[in-house]
Amino acid sequence: MPTRMPDYQVTGAGKVTVFLLHGIYGSKDYWRYVTERLVTRGFRVVAMDAPGYGLSPLPSNFSFDVVAEAAAQLVKAQGSERNVFFGHSMGGQITPRIRLKVPELVHGIVICSTIGYFANRTKEEQEEFVRKRTAPPPPGTDPVTANMMVVNSMLGPTSSGPEVDLVRLWASRTPPDTVKAAVKAVQTYPEADAVGAIKAVSVPTLLVAGEVDQVGHPAGMKRVANMINGCEFGVVSGAGHYPWAENPGEFNPLLFSFLEKHFTERASRA
Repeated sequence: MPTRMPDYQVTGAGKVTVFLLHGIYGSKDYWRYVTERLVTRGFRVVAMDAPGYGLSPLPSNFSFDVVAEAAAQLVKAQGSERNVFFGHSMGGQITPRIRLKVPELVHGIVICSTIGYFANRTKEEQEEFVRKRTAPPPPGTDPVTANMMVVNSMLGPTSSGPEVDLVRLWASRTPPDTVKAAVKAVQTYPEADAVGAIKAVSVPTLLVAGEVDQVGHPAGMKRVANMINGCEFGVVSGAGHYPWAENPGEFNPLLFSFLEKHFTERASRA
């Protein structure tokens, strides 16, 4: 069966396109501020909803490979001269697999707030990850409120502002069935496949962690960074799971320094 094109939005114009892929609690719409900053700097942006998110129906066989295939089809259809894939959380886990499918079309990778594969957690961390996302909420709690409880728990203790509010708004709207399918996909993604895809990355790569993130914590992300030759790594102070929104003052220089180093006219001349 042909892969259905995911729901997506194109903004801006330019020779370099940055594709944005969200996490378990996410949406193409929570990237608005990131998109604005990228477009202002001359980048074209394609923000996508994974299958099961936005207007894209939830497939019965939801898996990382299904999402990667949908993203690969999108890159084929909407890619430009050079393409960078930016994955957050679950999206960051899937991003190396996307490049395996279309290596000639993905020229750079940014991974944010993910430690790459389920086994890169302690047993206690694994159990807490699943429990928090699949345990029944308190009686009478509606799905949006239940999602908000999880999202709030992943933010840094002092995180606030319009960008954080935007994340809360869209992440809390994630359908419960989609959350369950995504959590199962995280659990069942084979370690060998994940590690193989990570080690196969051979393009400029940046990994960014939030200092107080308990999901994609810095120690786990550093282990992943060490698997990728020449990988750049940064930690955003005070930030939890959504560092671009929680501390844009530190996140933006990391992102744009990487992009300008590898994907601008100046970089091409060098």
